[in-house]
Amino acid sequence: MEQFFSNRVLITAVIAWLMAGILKIPIDYWETRKWKWALLFSSGGMPSQHSSLVTANMLAVGLYSGFNTPIFAVAFTLMMVVLYDAAGVRRQAGLHAEKINMILSEFFAGHPISEDELKEVLGHTPREVIAGAGLGLVCTVVIWLIWH
Repeated sequence: MEQFFSNRVLITAVIAWLMAGILKIPIDYWETRKWKWALLFSSGGMPSQHSSLVTANMLAVGLYSGFNTPIFAVAFTLMMVVLYDAAGVRRQAGLHAEKINMILSEFFAGHPISEDELKEVLGHTPREVIAGAGLGLVCTVVIWLIWH
């Protein structure tokens, strides 16, 4: 268990992920004036927890293991896939869910096929992804300066 808690790359990535989740709550409150505590563990929102996690992981691998290592290459390509997916594929899936829910509401009012709505907040806007990646970078640099 001691080895787990001494894994600086893992600890850095988890801290960045938690920071993004914690920040989503007051940012959403500022925009909606409603406290939504479930945002801590939900997809979507500002900043992107996925982006923060994988960006922190990638930079921490580079700082602690070296930027010319195979593991850094894996961390970097994983980060690129997740960032693209968060702002691309998952975002489009959320937009599709929003449109399908609208169609069901309009055409089947009073005659619902199913009361289950599709989850509309699946992905992120590019701004949310960039904010998450930036937060991951900042968290990693701060932790590395303290703990290297």
